[in-house]
Parts: sequence; C-alpha cells; structure tokens
Amino acid sequence: MSPFNIFNRISQAPTNPKPVVKPRQFDVAALYQGPLQSGAALAEGEQALDEKLRQAYFWIVNNAIISPHYDIEYNEGPSQTYAVGDSKRTLTLPSAQSYSSFILLPLLTFVTRKKCLFVGGPGRGKTASAILMGVLSGAPVRDVRRAMQHGHPQMTIADLLGNPLPADLMAAQNMDDIRIAWRKWLGMRVKIIDEYNRIPTRTQSALLTVMGDNYAEVLGQIYECPESAWYLTANDDQGGGTYQVIDALRDRIDVTVQALAFNPRFLNDLLVRIEENIRPEELMPRELIFTEKEVDRAGEEIRQIEVPPEVRHRLEFFCSQFELFETAGAQFEYMTKDTARLSGMDWGQIVAADNGRDRLKDLGCQTMNGVSVRNLMTLLIYAKSLAYFRGNKSVELDDLRQILPFVLLDKLHPDIDAPFFSRPENAAYKTDRLGWLRRLFDLSNDEFNRLDLDRDDPVGELAAEFAQGLNDVSERDTRSRLTRIERLIGERVKGRKLYGHLYDDLLKLKYLHQRYTNYLKWLRSQ
Repeated sequence: MSPFNIFNRISQAPTNPKPVVKPRQFDVAALYQGPLQSGAALAEGEQALDEKLRQAYFWIVNNAIISPHYDIEYNEGPSQTYAVGDSKRTLTLPSAQSYSSFILLPLLTFVTRKKCLFVGGPGRGKTASAILMGVLSGAPVRDVRRAMQHGHPQMTIADLLGNPLPADLMAAQNMDDIRIAWRKWLGMRVKIIDEYNRIPTRTQSALLTVMGDNYAEVLGQIYECPESAWYLTANDDQGGGTYQVIDALRDRIDVTVQALAFNPRFLNDLLVRIEENIRPEELMPRELIFTEKEVDRAGEEIRQIEVPPEVRHRLEFFCSQFELFETAGAQFEYMTKDTARLSGMDWGQIVAADNGRDRLKDLGCQTMNGVSVRNLMTLLIYAKSLAYFRGNKSVELDDLRQILPFVLLDKLHPDIDAPFFSRPENAAYKTDRLGWLRRLFDLSNDEFNRLDLDRDDPVGELAAEFAQGLNDVSERDTRSRLTRIERLIGERVKGRKLYGHLYDDLLKLKYLHQRYTNYLKWLRSQ
C-alpha cells in the first residue's frame, strides 16, 4: 500500500468502544425536557464531535507526530507494573486506553479555544504540532506557516499587529482618519507564536492585550479578533530566552506541555518520510477538519459535562492546602502567601518565622504560592474537555488527576528548600514538576480520605443548607443556625494547629455567620 494511502486512511472502527445501550420505549415526558445535554441525540447529518476529536488524535499519533509517550494513564482494574533501575522507578502498563499529553493537550486546547505552551529542546516537534492544529481548523498549510509569528529581539508592535497606512499619516486631520493595515494572523482561528520568550518586553505587552482581551490596538484603532486557540513555543521557559516573559503574559497561558525526547526505535518512520518526501500536515484527511460551527458546538457540549460533587470537593480540599501563611498577616483574612509576596520581604526569612506546623506533613509548605481563580477555571474546563474526549458525561477523579499537572505546571511554584524535597525518595521531584504535582494531588486525596470528608463534612452541610436560600427562614431558625456555626468554630479551633483546609473552613463559616447576621437584622426590622 502506498504511504500516501496510509496517511489518508481513517479507521472505521470506533476509537473508544462503549457498551451498546438499547433504545428505551417512547416516553411522552421526554417532550417536555430541557435543552439537549452532552451525548444526547444528534440532529440529522451531525457528527458526534467527541468521536471526531478522537479520530483526529489517533490520526496524528499514527501518522504525524511520533510520540510514543503514553504519560496520561488510565486503568480499568489492575495494571502491570515493573520496578526499573537502581532508583526502582515504576514502569506501568495501563490497563485502559491512555494518551500522549503532547498530542492530547493541544487538541483539547483547540476545541476549548484556550492557550497552550510547548516547552522543550529544539527539533522536538513543538512547531509541527502547532501547525497541525492550524490545519485542523481548515486553514491551508501555507497560510498557517505565513501567519505564524516568530519571536525575535527586534520585533516591534507594528511587526506584531500592523502598520498605519502612510498616505493616511500624511493626510489625516485626526487619529480616527488613520487606517491600519492589520496583520492577517489576527483573524486566524489558530494563532501560533514561535519562541515567544524572544519577544521584547514592550511588544509582549501588546501581545498580552490580544491574548487576554481578544483585540489589538494601534494608534487608537481597534481590531476585534475572533475566538481562537493559541499555541506558543519556547526552548526553555525558565529564563533561557532572550527576554524575561512578563508575569501577566505567562499567567494567560492555560496549559504547559513538555516535548519529550525522540525514541530512536521509531527512526524507520522518519526514513519513510524522507524517502517519500511526505509532510504529514499536507496530508490531513478532510474528514478531520473542524468547522467554526463544530468547534462552537463542541465547546457547548464540553460545558455541559458534569463535575460531580464528590470530585469537586476533592478539588476544593486540594486547593485549600496552599494559600495559608500564618505569620504573614495580623488580621485573619490576610494570613496568606500573597500577603507575604506583596510585602517584598525575603522569602527565606519569613518562612523561618513560620514554625508552628509540621512542615513535612503540611502540603502547603511545599509551595511558594496558592492557586488563582483563573487556574481553577482553566482546570475545570480542561477536566471537562478530557472527560468529553473520553466519551463520558461527567468528570472522574482520574480526569482531574491527569490534567492538573499540565494546568499548574507553571502556576504552582515549589519551594525547593522545603523538608519534603530533602528526603532522598523525593529528590526527583525537584526536576520533575509534573510528577511532583501529581504526587501532591495524591497526598491531598490521602488526607481527604483520612479525614473521612466524603461522609463527615459539617461545613459542607451548613453551606448546602444556606444554598437552599433564606426565603421563609424564621428568626428562631436563623439564631439556631448562628449558634451551630459558632459552636462548630469553637470545636475546630480548640487545641488544633492551623492548616490550609482548616483556614478555608473557618473563613467559610465566618462568611455564613455574616450572611445570617445580616439576614437576622433584616428580619427584626420588618
């Protein structure tokens, strides 16, 4: 068979077989149900987009990007494991369909229209993967290549965004008369910035506006950009570029994907491409191209994926571990790492004063910051998109565990001097940030289980009671709830060290107490 036929072939078998569900009998109540949910019946002629997304993934894996690294692992039942080398690292053979992050994460970024950063040495396929995402959007390969922005030390705002027309500059009586020749890449559905850490700081600020607010501005003229997926590349994101990346721009990046080393066992695949003069990005089957409407529909279906309460509670508990810094503030609300950071004091000096807790047990001592609102929103949408890609209707705990390291890789910063990293068995986590974040999540889940919070969560019960609303809640019931809150706070603080999850529980209880206090005052005024 010709190599070209192999590259254009799409398997007719389902990529993720599911048990066949027998059609239920007609129920008139179905006529009165609300909007269609994810996985509901498709309109005539519509394709299941989660299946199309999986087809795109497997086509890229088999034909375009040589990435045999199945680092997003799932299991159905026991998996086979092996201890390897002097360090006894574990090699796992997953028992369920698993994936390569280097291909899966860009695809999820494409369908959610987020921002993905590729990091890794030269020649690892970072740019090639980004170009494939551009082709997936329906743009010709030539246009994708021409629209790609290449970072370099002399790049100006005009190079990035566009120039005013010379004739208008001479003839214009006011700024509104000046027309701008906008760069074509601003209108692309997939935007690629190659070596973004070689862009000068001033130009980075202009790029930040486009990434963050979705518009470009030159001489008072505005260009509204379409919703698009972003792909940025860097050989080294730890300061090895020409310019330091400004914090605000770095924070706009949603996921970071590491390009792993090429496995020479797959050298024959490279040889075929050389001998046949094949460029995979030019051979992508038309059946895999996503229209703008399909991406819109997929995005809507992803948002409908459920995050079950038991999964959400574990994420809440995980995020509560990291922000507390007991000695940073005199007022309770300001006892946070952000307060310490804003003070400008030396980190080592203020850490030395914080000696009231078990620094090995406390997960918060492993980090220098907490998790932001933007990070949480990104984590939720990527967890939903991963569940959608797998053909599920709700997010599983494993989805959260697999996606979390890529979202927080450049967001949750480790304190390498923490006691956790000084233990010999944890030394590898100083360099393996992805492994450290996954281990951090596992340790948080272990503590969640130890506290039995799935079954014994009085703070959650009080919050659920309040969430039902205050309509028809009597003055007597309000005073009773206030008493319960005060009693629970007294029990929680009695003889206990202050850890991150307890700190957030106390703030939640204070919030509920204040809401009931205000409501009680209103009741008495009637």
